[in-house]
Amino acid sequence: MGTDPRPDPDLLRFVRGPSLSEEMRERVARAVPGEFFVHPDGLTPREQQALTYRRLRAAGLSAPPAAELLADPPALCALLERAAIADPALFHVMLLHYTLVLGPILRFGTDNDGDGGVGAERAGLESMSSFGALLMTELGRSNSHLSPRTIARHDPATGGFVLDSPDAQAAKFPTSTAHPRVPKTAAVYATLVQGGRERGVFVFVVALRGPDGAPAEGVEIVEAPDTTGLQVDYAAVRLRGLRVPHRAWLRDGARIGADGSFHDPVGGAAQRLTRSMGIAPAVWRAVISVSAAITRASAGILLAHSAGRVTLGRLAPLRPLTDYRNQRDAVLGSLASAYTLTAVAGRVKAAGTSSGGGAPAPGPDPGAGGPSTAWAPWSAVDRDLALLKAAATVEAQETVSLCRVHCGAPGFTATDRLNAYRGLAHAYLNAGGDNQLILFDTARAMAAGDRYEPPPVEAAPAGGGDLLSPGEWLRMARACEARMGARLADRVGAARAAGLDGFDAWNGNLVLAARTATACADRMVLETLAGVWEQAPEPLRALLRFYALGWMDRRAGQLLDEGVLAPGSLERVWALRGEVGDVLAPRAAELAEAFELPAEITAPTSFVPGM
Repeated sequence: MGTDPRPDPDLLRFVRGPSLSEEMRERVARAVPGEFFVHPDGLTPREQQALTYRRLRAAGLSAPPAAELLADPPALCALLERAAIADPALFHVMLLHYTLVLGPILRFGTDNDGDGGVGAERAGLESMSSFGALLMTELGRSNSHLSPRTIARHDPATGGFVLDSPDAQAAKFPTSTAHPRVPKTAAVYATLVQGGRERGVFVFVVALRGPDGAPAEGVEIVEAPDTTGLQVDYAAVRLRGLRVPHRAWLRDGARIGADGSFHDPVGGAAQRLTRSMGIAPAVWRAVISVSAAITRASAGILLAHSAGRVTLGRLAPLRPLTDYRNQRDAVLGSLASAYTLTAVAGRVKAAGTSSGGGAPAPGPDPGAGGPSTAWAPWSAVDRDLALLKAAATVEAQETVSLCRVHCGAPGFTATDRLNAYRGLAHAYLNAGGDNQLILFDTARAMAAGDRYEPPPVEAAPAGGGDLLSPGEWLRMARACEARMGARLADRVGAARAAGLDGFDAWNGNLVLAARTATACADRMVLETLAGVWEQAPEPLRALLRFYALGWMDRRAGQLLDEGVLAPGSLERVWALRGEVGDVLAPRAAELAEAFELPAEITAPTSFVPGM
């Protein structure tokens, strides 16, 4: 494979994206310096977590102010990307701090200013004298986002609220709250009870651990066992009669009148739930962006491991490792996935939450009557972004795992970097909205025609289409999505007509539902690639072809089953992939160099004396 790292300036611009200034890039690099990419050996889990929080404090003090970052998705994503490739645990606590604690304060807390507000808590978070933690998911029941059992009961005598977890199953988990000496400020999602009635899910800001790390009165924290996955200070938190002032309620325009009347401008409890979950798009943009970043880093590591390495196989002793098609295809496939996810990340950072086309459309302002959901609230907030988050995390997890395997034993034992990236990608299959539930709700909307129009279906060209053309990729993806969606709608409709209730009608079709929603996500990704095609430089076009041919191989079962790909076409797919790979192989180093990975990422194994 090529080893002359001279990236095309157009490739650099593509990876960097058009929206980030050079000044901001430099500021992000200063906030997460090279030393953050190195991890001392011999630390206990608590010592490692303490180091992570020290680095978070340093990064936060060097980065732009939180309000500026949250208003500038490319800048926030750039900071989180660099944190993720340095240390996935640093990314995770940084994401929580900015998007899930400061985000709700800035979005929902403006109405609190008149009564003292949460200015002190916000100042503590912005000065990094306290760190944000999220208390949302509950331990004992699935789908707990839809109806948290943690209660915030209004106390008319004081005007404040009493937060209570009625039993251990209502404890909030997972939370990043276990370290006994790290101050924490939490965004608590609780069901507001006022006047004897449930008023919906709201966010409350709570000083969970004080400056010395001691839990507040009414807060019980149970540390989780140490983990080798995404290494954060996990704990379960149970609230036992925790009293908070009125100002802790991020009321977002809602109010309780002097006569005890309740007013919420967004409508009822269902609309309030969607509105309160409306902080999710910032999370999804970040997760998509970081999925691209760790995939780029993993592809760079695999290339560095493979380039110049020879094998002693008896077929051809001392033959370069990348002369073997399996290794070459792994390198090129990881590069293709990295550039594809980079294109998707660029789309969501630049376009906000709207994906356009035939994708399930987001509702109006969250809380103003968005699409209905059955399994989780996320699709009611923004179906496009939620679905792309699911697609991006799966692509990242599979690609990072592939890179780990193709780096052999050194990829597993000589460095923990690929293991850490794999742990991050794997965690976010569930974190930030469970992928399976996102797929189910997307499929439900597709089958019901709930703010969804099937994509147009074009007839297959006589003799087979040009498999190297974006137009043919889209034709296949759209046809597959439309046909699977129609079959799903027919099956669910027939089940309901036969007298089955909603649960049984859907329970027998969940496999088809997940595959149908995945087909929708595939089409959205391929539309993104078609959208950048005209401006894409070579060898990027060849790399996108390599990705699309790999997609045809992976989805061959559905494509053949739906009659979208003609029987016998896989031989042509494999042959074309080999031809495109021959073109790409000499330029692999150039493609990877455009990732601008820090030297610490791709440095060769160096712990052996004399190396």
